[in-house]
Parts: sequence; C-alpha cells; structure tokens
Amino acid sequence: MTSFAELTTIGVGGYIERFVEPTTRVALIEEVEDADSKGIPICMIGGGSNMLASDDEFHGVVIRDARRNITVPDEAAPVENGDFSVHVNAEAGVNWDDLVQFCVDRGLEGIEGLSGIPGTVGASVVQNIGAYGQEVSSVVDSVEVWDREEKKTLTMSNVDMQFGYRFSLLKRSMYKAPGVPNTQFYPTPRYIVLSVTFVLVHTGSGTVNYPQLANALHVNLHDRMPIDKIRAAVLDVRAAKGMLEDATRYREPAMAGTKRDDQVERAIEAQQQFREQHDGAAQDVIIGMNSDIGQNSDPNRHSCGSFFMNPIISESDAARLPEDAPRWPATLPDGSTGVKTSAAWLIDHAGFHKGYKLTEDAHAGLSTLHTLSITNRGGATSKEIVDLADAIRAGVREQFGITLIPEPVLVNVEI
Repeated sequence: MTSFAELTTIGVGGYIERFVEPTTRVALIEEVEDADSKGIPICMIGGGSNMLASDDEFHGVVIRDARRNITVPDEAAPVENGDFSVHVNAEAGVNWDDLVQFCVDRGLEGIEGLSGIPGTVGASVVQNIGAYGQEVSSVVDSVEVWDREEKKTLTMSNVDMQFGYRFSLLKRSMYKAPGVPNTQFYPTPRYIVLSVTFVLVHTGSGTVNYPQLANALHVNLHDRMPIDKIRAAVLDVRAAKGMLEDATRYREPAMAGTKRDDQVERAIEAQQQFREQHDGAAQDVIIGMNSDIGQNSDPNRHSCGSFFMNPIISESDAARLPEDAPRWPATLPDGSTGVKTSAAWLIDHAGFHKGYKLTEDAHAGLSTLHTLSITNRGGATSKEIVDLADAIRAGVREQFGITLIPEPVLVNVEI
C-alpha cells in the first residue's frame, strides 16, 4: 500500500486505501465521478508539497493526475501589432517547476520568479502560488475544470477564478470560513483542475520585482534581467532559506515519473553545485540531499514549505502591533482595506525561533533557517507536527491577538 509519507514533501501520513493515477482526461473524470457517486472520500494530490495527512489510514481514494503534457497552441503564429503574447497550455498533472523551466528555455516571461515551488500546475491555481514579486494569477488566461456538483466541465476565465492572496474560487469551495473546512468539498475542491492556459510574453528578459532578489542579483529593484538569470537567483535564494525541494525524492518509487527525468537530474546537479559553492548555514541546507534514499541528515529536508499564511488584518489591529512589525497594504476578504503582516516575524517574536522544538528529542521542529517552515527531522509523526503547529499558533495568538491560518491542506487532522 502507498502512504502519504511517501507522497508528501513533509514525509508523514498513514497508508491509503486506494491510490490511482489516471493517464487520460476521461479516466480522471471517471475516477472522481465514481467516488462521488458512492460517497467515497476523495483526496486529489499533486506534488504533495502543501499537504499534511493524519497518521491513520485514509479510507477513501487518493487521485494523482498522471497527465503531463505541455503545449504551445500559438507557437507558430506570427507576431502581430507588436504583441509578443504566447499561450501555453499545461495539463493539471504537470510538475510546476518543469513548466517554469519549459517557459524559461523558450524565453517566455511571467513565471520565472515562481521557480523552485514544488507541486503541480493544477495545485498552482487552487492556491494562487506566489513568490519574489510574482503570482500565478497574473499569467492565467483560463482554467478548465470538472465541476463535481454540476457534473460537467467548465472553462473559467481569470476573473471567474476570483484570485486573491493564496486564494481562488476553487479554494473557497473547500472552506466555510478561513481555515474552517467545508465537509462537502474537503480535502478536494468542488472544481477539479483539468488543465490551465497561461499567457506569457516572449521577451527573454524579466523584471526584478523583489528586494531580496535584487540584492542577490546585485541590481536595482525593477531592473530588467535575462529570465534564466532570474530563475537561477530565485533557486539560490530559496535554497539558502531551506525552501527548495529535494529533487532526490523523485528517485523514490512512489514519485517516479512525476517530474521529467532530465529535470530531475538537472535539479540534483544544481543541488550538488550549490553545496560545493556555499559554506556555513547555506551548506547545511543541502547536506544529505545527495545522500542515499532514506537518509535524513538535513533537519530542513522534509517540510510543507510555508506552514502558515501571512495574516491580512484590519488597520486598527495592525496599529496595535509593535512598530517594527512588517506591514504591507492588502485587501480583506470583504473588499475593505487591510494590512498584511509577516507570519514568520510574528512566530519569531512570539518566542519560536529558528530550530525551535517542543522537546530536545522531538522529531518535529522549526527550520533552522526559516521560522515559517515546520520540518520533519526524521521519523516524525503527523501528531508531532500538529502539536508543534498548535503551540506556535497559540503562542502567536497570546502575544499578538492574531490567529494564524495553516497553509497546507489538512487531511483528517485539525490545527
């Protein structure tokens, strides 16, 4: 039997009663329809990077889309009226970073800042992934979905998707309120992503829109740079923060074939080069990455990435934060003006510093490089991860009056 521990980047979770990988669009829809008609719980999984599952067996069906085609419908179309827009269509099961590399190799600007984010194309639009000055919503043209309630396919426009900060209409269907699951459509949305069409720009260069990235590239904010250089810098910055996926996981049987073989080897080679070129804390991130499968000498190797979302709060609540707390303008769910602050800052200033563990011998701990990441140090259970997350959440609430919302999809666990 396959387990969530084998399928997720945090490496915890119990066995799965039924695990399937449909290879066609029809087969995918049929698997969803069959389970829904029988009242069987469904869990759609992509790269397993944004999911925390219970240690108990999952009595349902876990579906991983095995369709991984990328096409460029208008690749041969001539440029008209100076319009360099290029549409790229990717099936939902495409590894996200495979798509980024595909586009960078072809000089297509728009998602290079999202390099190194683990997961799949389908998950990218559910979550509206974002990093280093870019969000996927800015380049989505349309999303083809299967509507589990109406039992039909739909094509949603960018506007239809109702994108927000780490949010979309698809994600909304999973929750009754922020962090409160909708039992009818959880842990899988009402709308199952079948494919996504992106609109990118054929320029070969991109804009550096994030201060940390500008510093890494030794350029000014908003400067233009070749997109391959931006991608390389993003991967280095993510690695130095312990937020870069370990590509050796794709050599494990449960993950085989989910990422293109050439990209797996390319990523592993890059990890090796990073280890050789960096010293100190940055090198600690990579230790163990190229070791034999099953070894876990790197304390930051297994995580869900960012465990909590940056809170968006009212201006009055923001005014009560310490003066040095980060603040960015944002919009609240009701459309009113709000303020986004840093979950990592709140966690650290509530007393949970890098490397924090509940006990000295705990198998779960905060990353030694980033307070926003909860890591499996090796042999951790889902309960240990949850206990640590609960403690952090309670501590931040007590210190600042802000309740952090977990970013991962929680399968049969509560935080």
